[in-house]
Amino acid sequence: MNDPSQQPVSGTTPGHQLVVKTLDTHPNGLRSLHSRDSAEAELAGLVVRAALHLDQVQKELVDRCTWAANDLTRVAAGATSVNSLGILQNSGLQIDLLAARRADATAHLKSVMAAYQSATTSAEPRHPSPLPAPMSTASRRSR
Repeated sequence: MNDPSQQPVSGTTPGHQLVVKTLDTHPNGLRSLHSRDSAEAELAGLVVRAALHLDQVQKELVDRCTWAANDLTRVAAGATSVNSLGILQNSGLQIDLLAARRADATAHLKSVMAAYQSATTSAEPRHPSPLPAPMSTASRRSR
């Protein structure tokens, strides 16, 4: 089980989890499914980067929440006093911003995956709608 595309996905990696759930493939394995310089490979790379970005934002959010929880626990236990400079308010604002960034990163990943799926589905090729038949010379003369 040394192949990273077959490794289990961590519970703290929502980007990777979403890719596995939606595309049924680990992000590390997406690029190998397509020829190197193809549009599909480029889209696969975008999916991987979007998943990694979501995972990074999630990590930052978890870290900030953990830091704030530890601070609040120390204050509740009487181990430290509350800083009157609004440290907890600042943490709350940072947590809100990170939560919004996570929602944006999730929406972006879903959008990129939809484009990837559209490009890689083996549906019938799309043909432009047929052009209207040219008018006969007789109908042009009568005008």
